[in-house]
Formats: sequence, structure tokens, C-alpha cells
Amino acid sequence: MKQTRGRVVHIESLEDLDRRLADGAVGLRGWRVHDLDLRDRVPDLLSCSLGGATFLGCRFSTGQDDLLTDAGALVLPDIPSVPLDVYRPTLYTADELYDSVVYSATLDARAYAWAQRVPTRDDALAAALHDHAVDAALSDWARGRRIAGVMGGHAVRRGEPGYVEAVRLGVLLGATSTVATGGGPGAMEAANLGGRLAGAEPEVIDAAVATLAAVPSFRPSIQEWVRSAREVLAVLPDGGEALGVPTWFYGHEPSNLFATAIAKFVANAPREATLLELCNAGIVFLPGAAGTVQEIFQDACENFYADESSVAPMVLLGTAYWTETFPAWPLLEALARDRVMAPHVHLVDSVEEAAAALAL
Repeated sequence: MKQTRGRVVHIESLEDLDRRLADGAVGLRGWRVHDLDLRDRVPDLLSCSLGGATFLGCRFSTGQDDLLTDAGALVLPDIPSVPLDVYRPTLYTADELYDSVVYSATLDARAYAWAQRVPTRDDALAAALHDHAVDAALSDWARGRRIAGVMGGHAVRRGEPGYVEAVRLGVLLGATSTVATGGGPGAMEAANLGGRLAGAEPEVIDAAVATLAAVPSFRPSIQEWVRSAREVLAVLPDGGEALGVPTWFYGHEPSNLFATAIAKFVANAPREATLLELCNAGIVFLPGAAGTVQEIFQDACENFYADESSVAPMVLLGTAYWTETFPAWPLLEALARDRVMAPHVHLVDSVEEAAAALAL
């Protein structure tokens, strides 16, 4: 049983439902009954007050859902031909997304294939319901956590200097915060791995990076990329947690396995806005291309109009990169001038400086 948002109660097993009914529950207002076969429980449910109860993707005999609706409940049916649980109450785990050794058979691959087809009205409804459910689960999960974001390119290969640097950054940030990324490969995977390795001995970190470097990219084989990540996870010490917020819009870039919680959205726009908003400890922007530049100025826009209590640090790592290769820094500096965000934007050249800026 998971109880959140005041009086909302999530029921996710018949055992929990039966226990609550046996304990004398008479009013089901605020109950969210999720993905259960209720064909044998409807008489018991109808003996209760059902106003304000919601049944999400549950299974009924013909006409039983109408009886519940007439009694005041909201019954939202399952949507056929959709691989996703559109009413899911929790975030994903890597094991849920990669639930088969063969990648093409995994939930992740099946959901991506579904998301790429021309959507029907049912598909569009399913995507909206799914992303709403993930957003709600993410809000619950993030509550009370100090979250530090790391944004960077997906193309960084395991074992490259940029990958190692992102791991080191994640380790430093993970000492005081939950490390959040876009949840994909490259620098995102490296930072999530670093967050998981916060507090680990240097030789443990080096061994993990060396193991992964043997399969430097998810191309040509996602299965081998996943296998090597599982090899590291099998010996990973208990440590920090990490958050990934990927999207099936970029489903050709697989979700990394080092995030302990994964908020995977179908649509990209709400995913981008949500990820940036979550990072209450600030964000470090590693070298990246168009996506990272977009995130810099999307975050800058929020800080530009924020009051002083709401501004979160922005750290661009790599002076030459952000002033010459992609000169985002001069514009960011100009935007910040004479605004409350001015003391909170930083241009640095080391992961130690970046982590220190978010520790302020």
C-alpha cells in the first residue's frame, strides 16, 4: 500500500483490497484501485460508499463497471493494443524496461515501436494518461529530495575522457544530492553511474568504468550495451540513488540502467520542462550539442523571471567549449546581468568547481 497526497490511497493488490474491506472500510473516497481483476469483488465494493473512488484499468464482467459508475465511482478502462500501463502509480525501474534478454522483446523496445506509429485517438489518449501518471509518480518521488541535474551529450562513448569526467562529477554531486539526468546514454549514463557510486573507493569506480568501456556504445548492439551495464550492477556497492528522465520520443537512445528511478515519458516537451524544474540544487551543463544548448536557455528563462528564493545555480563546465565551440556563455552572462540570477551562473573548468557551485 502506498498512501500519498493526503487522503489518496493506492490499492495495487487483491490482498490489500481484501484486507481493507475485511477491516471494515465503508467509504472508498480517495481510493485508487489499480489494474486488478475485480469480477469477484464487485458485490463487496457495492456494499461500500463509492463516491470519489477511482478504478484504473481494472477488469470486470459485462455490466459491472456500469454498476460501479452508477454508485458514484469513476471507472477508467484499460486501452487495448497499448504496451504501457497508462495508469501506473510508480516510476519505472531498469528491470521493468529491460524485462527480456532480447532487446526487441523488452517493454522499452515495444513501447518505442508503439510510440513511433501514426497515433490513433486511443493512442493519443493512452500517451497523455501515461505521461500524467508518470508525472504524478515523479512528483511524489521527488518530494523532500535535494536533486542536482547533469545535462550533457548522448554521444559520449564509455571510457572516453568526457565519460570519465561525468562519472567523477556524479560521484561528487551524489555525496549531497540525488543526481538527475535525461536518463539516456553517454554523459547521462556516466553521471547516473557516478551518483550510484558516491562514496565508493576509487578502485571500484575505475573498475566499473573499465568494464563498461569494453562496450563503448549502444551501437551496434543495445543487448551488449545492456549486458555490460548489468555486469557492473551485479557488483555495484550499495550507495547513492539516481534519477533518469528519458523519453520514447528519443527511443533510439536507450535508457541507461544506472538510474534507480526512471520517469520515462512518451512525449518530450513535458519531460524536458519537468526535468529542469526538478533540479532544485541546480544544474551542471556538460559539453553537448543542440539538446544541451536548448536546456541551458530553457533553464535560463525560468531563472530570468524567478524571484531570488527560486533561482537555482547554473554551471557551464568547459570554458573553451561554451565560449568558442558553442558560445552559450556570453549570451547567458548577458541575460543574467542585473538580474537576481547573476550570482548563480558559473563558468568553470573542473568537476570539483562545478560540484562546489551546486553545494553553495
